[in-house]
Amino acid sequence: MKIIIAGAGRIGSTLTRILSEEGHDITVIEQKPETIYHISNTCDVICVEGSAVNSDTLIEAGAATADLLIAATEKDEVNMVCGISARKLGTGDVIARIRDPQFLRQSDFLREAFGLSVIINPEFECAKEISRILRFPSAARVETFSKSNAELVDHRVREGGKLDGIQLKDLEKISKAKVLIGVVDRDGNVFIPRGDFTLKGGDVLSITGSSREMRKFFVSAGEYKKPIKDAIIMGGGRISVYLSTLLLEAGIDVSVIEMDRDRCEVLCDLLPGAHIICGDGTSNDVLLEENIGTVGGFVALTGDDGDNIITSLYAKSCGVEKIVTKVNRDHYSQIIDDSMLESIVTPKEVISQQIARYVRAMDNSKDSSMETLYRLAGGKVEALEFRVNEDSKCIGIPLKDLPLREDVIIGAIIRESRTIIPNGSSVIQPGDHVIIITDAGKVKVLDAALKEVAG
Repeated sequence: MKIIIAGAGRIGSTLTRILSEEGHDITVIEQKPETIYHISNTCDVICVEGSAVNSDTLIEAGAATADLLIAATEKDEVNMVCGISARKLGTGDVIARIRDPQFLRQSDFLREAFGLSVIINPEFECAKEISRILRFPSAARVETFSKSNAELVDHRVREGGKLDGIQLKDLEKISKAKVLIGVVDRDGNVFIPRGDFTLKGGDVLSITGSSREMRKFFVSAGEYKKPIKDAIIMGGGRISVYLSTLLLEAGIDVSVIEMDRDRCEVLCDLLPGAHIICGDGTSNDVLLEENIGTVGGFVALTGDDGDNIITSLYAKSCGVEKIVTKVNRDHYSQIIDDSMLESIVTPKEVISQQIARYVRAMDNSKDSSMETLYRLAGGKVEALEFRVNEDSKCIGIPLKDLPLREDVIIGAIIRESRTIIPNGSSVIQPGDHVIIITDAGKVKVLDAALKEVAG
């Protein structure tokens, strides 16, 4: 697809990297010369210096023939005007990043009036991601396939636990659950494991299965954590408001700690069901006063990565069962790995992956059957969902006889809302949704998972 990305901030630059790696023809519009210099030296894309609301800039970027424009500047109004102009010039579809809740309440009207295909809110998407993690605390990360019929969760093996030292071929006998471990991240080394692979304490597993089987697996493995009943959120920004609303709707008690008194008054109006504390969430005294050692969940959402990490570590030392930490900067990743804070949320990655999924859905109507793609183990591995077309070469052959590439695992088959963890006799049928796990960038269509096609 020919795609224009307007704005090369955190989200725009991440999208540029992801979509260019997937083979799309990318043009970036950006006003800052230093940003253009960086992107042009790190990605194989075209850069146009100028304003995204200037029609001459849009024409130079190719808006007249573009399949899609993604308006990702820092200002909602700029994104909307950019989208309107691009549509008038002939761009096929427009995705606009809109952050202001006032605009979002009119999202249906704005889409119709301005010709926008999708309006996406970074803070709300991030809140939904955190909400999924808190509602399934056994997992470090939770993603869904095929309208939530299958889940992909990350989990760290506990040293000395039931999973430590187990070979994968014995897993179903021990757990009595039909799940599949598709990826193992061991100290930065990534494996797509086979049956003779032995798990070790500290391994991070990417596990596929239905919601019911996943819970059965964690219970039998002795790793199940009960759903949390209460949570403390540090920071009272937009993500906190959306997250608090989602948690309150799920019946979870919420306390929000915010330093700014004026913001606290606003939060009291926005979140009448939450407990709002005006104080410094990084202070041990404040956290102890709020009984940090007895709450089920702690979420660090301030704008300071260092505060979020340090306070999350303190919450962990107090015995909090589930901790989610927001981190914006990539260079903190090594610190986080060493500290064993397993549930890390990076807003730019969350929203970029969400927009990338919309792009893939639009592309499906052309020549691809890919429905969903998630990047695992730091982007080294991908879990992809494909809709099986009637002409696929994978149809009707037992998996034990299917000439799959060595780096490919069939993680699940979803058939009429039923999730099947396949074995050697399983057969793929037309209309199925198939989840495959493979090295990043190797498979773009389902049949490319076969040796004869891949070569």
